[in-house]
Amino acid sequence: MPSGGLTVSLIVLVLAIVFVMQAMKVVPQQTALVIERLGKYHRTLSPGLSLLIPFVDRVAYRHSLKEIPWDVPSQVCITRDNTQLTVDGVLYFQVTDPSLASYGSSNYVVAITQLAQTTLRSVIGKLELDRTFEERDVINSSVVDVLDEAALTWGVKVLRYEIKDLTPPNEILRSMQAQITAEREKRARIAESEGRKQEQINLATGDREAFIARSEGERQAEVNRAMGEATAIQAVADATARAIERIGTAVQHPGGIEALNLKVAEKYITAFGNMAKENNTMIVPANLADAASLVATAMSVVRAAGPQSGSKAG
Repeated sequence: MPSGGLTVSLIVLVLAIVFVMQAMKVVPQQTALVIERLGKYHRTLSPGLSLLIPFVDRVAYRHSLKEIPWDVPSQVCITRDNTQLTVDGVLYFQVTDPSLASYGSSNYVVAITQLAQTTLRSVIGKLELDRTFEERDVINSSVVDVLDEAALTWGVKVLRYEIKDLTPPNEILRSMQAQITAEREKRARIAESEGRKQEQINLATGDREAFIARSEGERQAEVNRAMGEATAIQAVADATARAIERIGTAVQHPGGIEALNLKVAEKYITAFGNMAKENNTMIVPANLADAASLVATAMSVVRAAGPQSGSKAG
């Protein structure tokens, strides 16, 4: 009997331990446990320690409350201009109501994935091929709006959808590449022609400005030369006038006529001397008395002008 009682005690102890372990449930952070009592939804356990009734309560569903990235399988979509596109993307969602996520759909992940694919086909079907590459943000926003509205009944919040890749057929890729190459070559030719045009304009402008500068310089040089010649002529005329005036004044003084006679004779003789130096042939007047007559003639002019100058001066 003592051994039998010990066995019973051990059995009771083991059952008590199992009962306590079944009654205590520790829930990790960012995790929700859906509890059913006798097959019916009872409550949702939040993170921490909770107590259950063993063999009455059970954990029916376990949900992660973290943001979940889910790869949406690639599919073929047809654009508005009847071009096939292979599209794949990634979906980000989060469980916000564990009870709805458990009972609102048999598999909310599959439901969201299928709805994302059908919505994507519908959105791309409204766009032409070129716009699908330009308006990725519009496509992503449209898919998120539709999914988020439908996922409310599943206890899920759709955060965002991102297209990973848009792949047209190889023929379209080749034609697009050829179009891009042609467009780049066109821009290059336009840029080159614009460069040549600007170069010609710059050269023509430079030539015109250089010609204007040269003509302005030449004109200014001509003006300067003319002004210099005029100044020189004026100076010579002034000097000549002053010399004549001085000669006229000197003649009126005593001995002036004799000095002038001597000066004219010297000039006459000097002129003949210079002619002898510059020419091989000596030119001699036929009548040597011509020198004296020339001097006399010059002096008669001086005498005639002398009184007139004196009267004007008086």
